[in-house]
Amino acid sequence: MIVFHTENTDLPPFIDRERVKLTQWISAVAAHYGFGIGEIHYILCNDERILEVNRQFLQHDYYTDVITFDYSTASRITGDIYISIDTVQSNAEETGCSFEQELCRILIHGVLHLTGQADKTPETKAVMTQKEDYALSLLS
Repeated sequence: MIVFHTENTDLPPFIDRERVKLTQWISAVAAHYGFGIGEIHYILCNDERILEVNRQFLQHDYYTDVITFDYSTASRITGDIYISIDTVQSNAEETGCSFEQELCRILIHGVLHLTGQADKTPETKAVMTQKEDYALSLLS
């Protein structure tokens, strides 16, 4: 089950319009890495809310685009994925891509974390980007 929630922001029309396609895509990407879907809760929020989550749970005092809480088992990915819509928008503007494309990148970034992919070093970040690009190619 994949559910989209909002906190302190509106649901982007793209999510509402493409919900079925997005959930099928997310499931296909998880399956590519050998996982089924348990429960994934996307919590779409504003910058202030993600900053609160970052401070409260990770003791980080900065804004970010995504925070993933992993509750997965050996065969099913389950988790809460907080996404700042504000930061997704500013990232899209910085990189010159559409808001929808950047949002999809961040949606799948959280899923890749749930499959065990890390991005703490330059090397693992590069691998993560490659996996994001591959996943995005499946969506098109």
